[in-house]
Parts: sequence; structure tokens; C-alpha cells
Amino acid sequence: MSNENRSPFTRREFLNSSLTFASAALTVPSFLQRSAFAVAQPETGLASIPGVDEGRILVVLQLSGGNDGLNTVVPFGFDQYYRVRSGIGINQAQVLRLSKADGVGLHPALTGLHDMHEEGLLSIIQGVGYPNPNRSHFKSMDIWHTAESTATGDGWLGKYVDSQCCGSGKGESGTPDPALQKPVEPPIAIGRTAPLALQGRSVVPVSFESADLFRWTGQDADKALADPYNALVERGVTGDVDSASNTAFLMRTALDARVSSDRIRKAVSTRSLVEYPRTQIARDLSMVASMIRAELPTRVYYVSFGGFDTHAGQGGAQGSHANLLRQFGDAVKAFYDDLKAQGNDARVMTMCFSEFGRRVAQNASGGTDHGTAAPMFLAGPMVRRGLIGDHPSLTALDDGDLVHGLDFRSVYAGIMKDWLQTDPEPVLGKSFRPVIVTRKA
Repeated sequence: MSNENRSPFTRREFLNSSLTFASAALTVPSFLQRSAFAVAQPETGLASIPGVDEGRILVVLQLSGGNDGLNTVVPFGFDQYYRVRSGIGINQAQVLRLSKADGVGLHPALTGLHDMHEEGLLSIIQGVGYPNPNRSHFKSMDIWHTAESTATGDGWLGKYVDSQCCGSGKGESGTPDPALQKPVEPPIAIGRTAPLALQGRSVVPVSFESADLFRWTGQDADKALADPYNALVERGVTGDVDSASNTAFLMRTALDARVSSDRIRKAVSTRSLVEYPRTQIARDLSMVASMIRAELPTRVYYVSFGGFDTHAGQGGAQGSHANLLRQFGDAVKAFYDDLKAQGNDARVMTMCFSEFGRRVAQNASGGTDHGTAAPMFLAGPMVRRGLIGDHPSLTALDDGDLVHGLDFRSVYAGIMKDWLQTDPEPVLGKSFRPVIVTRKA
């Protein structure tokens, strides 16, 4: 049976093939992009894409809930800020001032990010949003994840990873052309489920909350499943079966799942080279750093940090929002200290975003309601230093909300063009003027 005529497995067929196989598939079916699409292993030296540095890594850090950008990157030089935020505004004396920045600074809890900025390791992209903003957490996040105003379709990072696997070739139905397939490591998300941003059509993302649970668990449910599963793995090692058969596919997938699971659990079990704060977000980033240190070939990692829906009791220099920002900034700083100790910091760019900002004026509950434009952060030795874009006006508002100055898809375009070295237009579906995100050599 030729590779060209072999039909791919759907995810449903994949999971329903057998009980034993389904249990194995719940770990890491990274073999999907090779075996499910009948892709032969590349010859030595032919796995990379010409002209692309595949050692570069993108880490995405999502601040879920709608982070208050005005109390994160504080416009202390704007009188209007204090007029409308008399209860939660950050006192000028407490703002962390930024070198070569006029009238804006960082929340006093962001000492970690401030240190990185002063060391030239941080970009602050101001006034980021999109036209006709949506104030629903779910809808707006889907817009950011798909890079589509309709919030439908595949994730932007899923499409990027697919493009590395399949190039630009598509069949008549829009599905990947098997003839163009190449092995590509799936993106990894720390969490219960992989975010929409990582969902593509060819490469299945991996997600887990704890590396200890990232293993085949079929025998935990029924000990009788252990022997059949181990038999699949052993036969996959010896290869004593027709390579074109469904049985071979199941065996190789089970083997690949075990190998991937073992590699990841071994990677995150190693002790970090620096001390991380004892917070969940720091723990998640330390796992990413450990996987990078272990030289996993994954190019995209995704981490989420929630709690930013601060409708009441937000506080100013102290309070719930300050605590969230402290955890965020200290974790990112420790992450880059770790990467530097590894010698990997120059390989890793981190992008931080939230689905929207908050309204300019505080509400009656001492908090802030859903808004629109907000800052993004890029971190790493390669990023363009300092502020990018102008701070939005606090007086020329759209029904009480900031008017964005930069479309977030222009930031995506800049990351893909400057850092990931790929053409952003096929991924984004249209042309956006890329923001220059990396410094000049």
C-alpha cells in the first residue's frame, strides 16, 4: 500500500481503535504527524527547513481574565489617570520608573520585570488590541487564539506548527498534503487542556498539569490492560509486523507515547539551576525551563496564569492585582535567570498577553470592568528594548475605553517574521504590517 493512498486516522478513529490503544493515546501521540499521515522518516540531515533556525523557541504566557494594563504599565505622567482612578491609582512615588521612558512606569510589584527592562531584556508594547473589540472573556480570547475576528478556525500557533509540517501544500479539501509531511514536534501546554491557539490540523498539541501524571494510566483503571499495552510497545521495538498495517500504527504510537512521556517526566524531574518562587506560575515556567534544558525539540510552549478579572477590591500598590503582578514578574525573572544559567536564554523569546484590558475609570466596587486595549510584553535577550508604540490617550476614548494603536496580529506577524522566521500571511490569513520585535544585530 503506497503512502499516497493511505488514509489518515481521524482523532475519533484513533481513540476508538481499541481500549488498550485509547489508554496509550492519552499520553503523547506525537507520532500522529508521522504515522497517521503515513509520513516516512526523513533521511539524516533533511529534517530541518532551509534558512530557518530551528533552535529558536517561543514561550507564550497568557494572563487570563483581562489584566488591567493601566495599573500594570502606569501612565503616571497623565493627570487624567489620577482623576478617574482616585482609589486604585498607583502613587507617582511608588511607580517603578523606566529608563528612556517618559511618563510611564511599572507597577511597584513588578520588580522582576523592571530589572529585566533595565537589563535590556524586555519589550513593552503599548496600546495593543483589535477593531470592534469584544468584552466577553471567551470570545475575546478565541479572537486572540485564532487571530480571526470571527473567532473561528484553527489556532494561530497550530497553523504555524502545521506550516512547518506541511509547508503550503494543501489538498483539495484543505487537509494537509501527505507528500509534504515532515516530522515536527508538537507544541506543549502546561494545563489540563491545550489552548485553542495550539490547535491545528496536522500536529496534535500536548498538555499536562503535572509531569507525574503524564504517563499511560490504563493499568491504574484496570491492571489487565498492562500486559496488552506492554506487548504493543515491545512489538513496536522489534518491528515484527507489517509496517503498513493498523497494528503497526498502534504499536508505534504506543511506543512513541511511552518514549515522549518518559523524556518529559525525566526532564522536569531535574533540579532547576536557580531558586524559583513558590507559586504555580513559577512552577509551570520552571517545568518549561527544564524541558528546554533537556533539549526537547519542541519550539512552542504555552503557559496560562489566571485570576485577572478584578471587578472588585483590585487595590493599587497593594491588593489582589498587586499580588498577581508580583507572581507574574518574579516568575518570568526566575525563568530567564534559569535559562541564562543553562546557556539557553538567547534561544527563548517569551510573549505575554491578556484577552483585553480594563476600562479607564475605576468602578464603584474599587475594581475595574472589562475594557479593550492593553500592553503586551516580550522578553529575552533578542527583543527590541524598551517601549514599542505610543501609550493610548486617556481622554480620546471610545465609550470610556482605550482606543488601540497596534493590532495584536501585527505583533504576531513580527514574532513570526523576525523570530520564528516564517511568512506570517499564510498563518494569519491576510497581511498585517509586522511590528519589529527583535533588536538590530
